[in-house]
Amino acid sequence: MTNTQDRVFIFDTTLRDGEQSPGATMTHAEKLDIAAMLDEMGVDIIEAGFPIASEGDFEAVSAIAKQSKNSVICGLSRANFKDIDRCWEAVKHAARPRIHTFIGTSPLHRAIPNLDKDQMAERIHDTVTHARNLCDNVQWSPMDATRTEHDYLCRVVEIAIKAGATTINIPDTVGYTAPRESADLIRMLLERVPGADEIIFATHCHNDLGMATANSLAAVEAGARQIECTINGLGERAGNTALEEVVMALKVRNDIMPYRTGVDSTRLTAISRKVATVSGFPVQFNKAIVGKNAFAHESGIHQDGMLKNAETFEIMRPADVGLTETSLVMGKHSGRAALRSKLKDLGYEVADNQLADIFVRFKALADRKKEIYDEDLLALVQEAGTQAAYDGLQIKRLRVVCGTEGPQEAQLTLTVDGEDKTAEATGDGPVDAAFNAVNMLVDHTATLALYQVQAITEGTDAQATVTVRLEEDGKIATGHAADTDTVVASARAYVNALNRLILRRQKTAPGHDTKAVSYRDAG
Repeated sequence: MTNTQDRVFIFDTTLRDGEQSPGATMTHAEKLDIAAMLDEMGVDIIEAGFPIASEGDFEAVSAIAKQSKNSVICGLSRANFKDIDRCWEAVKHAARPRIHTFIGTSPLHRAIPNLDKDQMAERIHDTVTHARNLCDNVQWSPMDATRTEHDYLCRVVEIAIKAGATTINIPDTVGYTAPRESADLIRMLLERVPGADEIIFATHCHNDLGMATANSLAAVEAGARQIECTINGLGERAGNTALEEVVMALKVRNDIMPYRTGVDSTRLTAISRKVATVSGFPVQFNKAIVGKNAFAHESGIHQDGMLKNAETFEIMRPADVGLTETSLVMGKHSGRAALRSKLKDLGYEVADNQLADIFVRFKALADRKKEIYDEDLLALVQEAGTQAAYDGLQIKRLRVVCGTEGPQEAQLTLTVDGEDKTAEATGDGPVDAAFNAVNMLVDHTATLALYQVQAITEGTDAQATVTVRLEEDGKIATGHAADTDTVVASARAYVNALNRLILRRQKTAPGHDTKAVSYRDAG
C-alpha cells in the first residue's frame, strides 16, 4: 500500500504559491537559481509555476524543466483543456514531469463557475483524464477541500483517481482547519474512497491561524505522504507550511514521526537567505529553524546551560541547518577571494561582474563599520540582485536638513539617462522630503504601497535595509537598498523601485522606448 511507506515526499511551491505573495515577484534568473538550489538539496517535487498565467511564467517553468536533474518538475493548471495543454508544453521537457490541475469543490467555490455537483464531477473526470493522456504523473487538488462536504469530497476524489490521478492533494486553502481535523480528513478519505491506498495523498496547508506546519504533520501521521510547502513559509496572505519546519520536525522528532525525507537539511539556511533576498520578504528574527535568533541565547540561565552542555537549550545543532560556529572575519582589509568564499558559504555563487559591484559596496561599508556581519553581506547581495536591467535613474548626491524645527529639506542631484538634474524639496520628515525631490524630477503616477525599514545588525553603525514598493496602473515594482544612513537607503530604494517600474512599462508596451519616459524639469 502506497500510504504505509515511511517516506514523505517534499513538494516545494515557493516559485508558484510563494511568488503569489504581493510584491514577491522574482526574475527569470532568480527563479532558475532557486530551482537549482531546491534540486540540489533533494526536494522531491518543484512546482515551478503557473504556465498559463503569463509568457514569463511559461518560459521559467520550461527552463526549470530543462535544467533540473533530480526533482519532478510540476506546473499548475486550472480545470480546462487550454490550461492543461499549456502546462504540459512547459513541463514536458523535464526528465520527470507532472501536471497539477485543480478546481474549487466547496459550496463557496462551486458557486463561482455556477456548476452543480454533477456538472463539476463531470468536469473533474474530463480534465483529469485529459491530463493523464498527456502525462503519466498527474496531481489533482479539490481547492478548499477542508470546507467541502465530506460525502462530495469522497465522490470527487474517487472520480479523480479513476480518471488517472496519481497524487491527490487535500488543500486547506484558507488556513481554516486544525490538526485533529486535518488528520481525520485524511483518515476518512483513506477509509472511504476506493483506490485510495494505491495513490499518494498530499497536504497543502495555509497559515492563516498559525497552524500550517502542525496541520501538515498531523496529516502525515494519518497517512498523507506528500507535504506541500514553501521556503520561509512564503505564500498567499499569512503564507504556507514552511519547508524548513517540516524537514527539521521530521528529523528531530523521528522517534514519534518515523518518516524519511530526501532533503539535505544543511542547505536550509542558505536557501532561506536566498529566497529572502530575491523576494524582498526578510526572515523574522525569531523564525523557527532559520531565524537570526534560532540559536541565540540571552538569558543568563540559558547561557550557563549552553556553556555546560548545548543540548540543554538546543534541540538541534546549528550545523544541522547549515550554520557554523567559525567563519571568516570580514573587514576593510579583506580581499575579493575572501569575499567570494564568504558569499559561497552563505549560499551565493556570484559572477565576476557581480562580485566586483558587491566588493566596491563592501569596501565602502567596511570603511564606516567596525564589524561586518553576515546580514550586512546579505543586504549588499540583495541590493545588487535587485538592480533593474534599466538603471537610467541614479542618485549622485543627496543632502537633507532635519531636526525639531521644520520644514525638513532635501537637496538632490539625480542622474537621468546620463544627465544630472537637481531639485530641492520639503517634506514631513527627511525621507518624505527626499522622495518629494525625486518626484520633482521623475514623472510618474505610482503610489507608495510599502515603506519598510529594518536594522539588520546591532549598534549605532548598523545598516538599515529599506524596502519600497510602488504600484502604478496595476504594475508593482519593489526596490531595496542598504546603508548606514537610513535616509540614503530610503532614497536609493525608492529610485531602484522607479527604475524597475520604468522597465515594467517597457515590457508591457511593445515597441516602447524606455528612455522616452518623461522627466520633470525642476527648474
